Amino acid sequence: MSPRTGTVRRDSALLVLADGAVFEGEAFGAVPDGGISTGEAVFNTVLSGYQEVITDPSYAGQVIAFTYPHIGNYGVNPGDEEAARPHCSGVIVRDLADAPSNWRSTGTLEAFLTRHGVAGITGIDTRRLTRHLRQHGSVPCAFGTASESDLLAAARSAASTDGRDLVSTVTTRSILTRGSGPYRVVAYDFGIKEAMLHQLGDLATITVVPASTSADAVLDLGPDGIFLSNGPGDPAALPGIISEIRRLVDHGTVPIFGICLGHQLLATALGASTYKLPFGHHGGNHPVRSNVTGRVEITSQNHNYAVAADSLGATEVTHINLNDGVIEGLASTDIPAFSVQYHPEAGPGPHDARYLFEEFRMLMDANGGPSGKDANGGPKGGVA
Repeated sequence: MSPRTGTVRRDSALLVLADGAVFEGEAFGAVPDGGISTGEAVFNTVLSGYQEVITDPSYAGQVIAFTYPHIGNYGVNPGDEEAARPHCSGVIVRDLADAPSNWRSTGTLEAFLTRHGVAGITGIDTRRLTRHLRQHGSVPCAFGTASESDLLAAARSAASTDGRDLVSTVTTRSILTRGSGPYRVVAYDFGIKEAMLHQLGDLATITVVPASTSADAVLDLGPDGIFLSNGPGDPAALPGIISEIRRLVDHGTVPIFGICLGHQLLATALGASTYKLPFGHHGGNHPVRSNVTGRVEITSQNHNYAVAADSLGATEVTHINLNDGVIEGLASTDIPAFSVQYHPEAGPGPHDARYLFEEFRMLMDANGGPSGKDANGGPKGGVA
């Protein structure tokens, strides 16, 4: 019997950061090639919703450390999946529950990760790890049953998310149709979550298109609105996508709504620049103030990059993070376009920001609604 998990004996394993920090634990989940898994270590502060976090495509290239100590205690079920499979590079927990108890559960977290080829490490002192990442920033790591020297070498050779196009690894390869609402929305899939599609589907019939779709092809679909989804990696590594969004911005007639990576890409298309945060924002408890209403929202967040405040052009800052002052929302002063850095769909997290989907609907209404005409009575879509 394992002294850490209480029920299952597991192989001893190590977590080694690229800066040399070492943590002892035990292996669980899938068995990686050579006994080593690598990725950029980040921590997430949610108290529940671990399955939604693990299946969020925005975590591609990253190893997720949960600060909440007990993970897996209510099992997993298909209804909580944000994507068809996890895209993260691994999972770090303090205490893994081997016997989940919940009426919705259809299996254990370990079986779920094993089935999808994701390795994990349990028994880690996640408080020490989180403090280390807060002090030194997110860094590449390696974990598994290999020797400490091999893990350190793997961590130091592992890639961070800087300069990497990770969107191409998670985007859809074909056009999909979702939802049944009266509006027509074209949604760029940069790593879109099921919770986003559910919220948009109440408003619109959604045409989900690959990340490489051109502005011309999007406008030819005659949308009432365009949605820019969340996704992984460095927005500066996506010049082709930014160029197409800039064409949509220059067209200026179809409302645009961006979330997370979509927010960063829209801001860049509007002339701003982005930078990497020391350890990112990952969790379901971040306070954000609306500069429009003065209201404070508790928000769900998952991002490593942010929009630089000194790079803004014709945009209004609509939301600010009260923890560190990071820009959390923007609106163009020239065209019907707005975006937020956080996750109003809240999968997982609080529902304080769900009103933003209604604001998107109102913006589409102001632009002519689901009638297929623009605000001046002319046909929507078409290339300027």
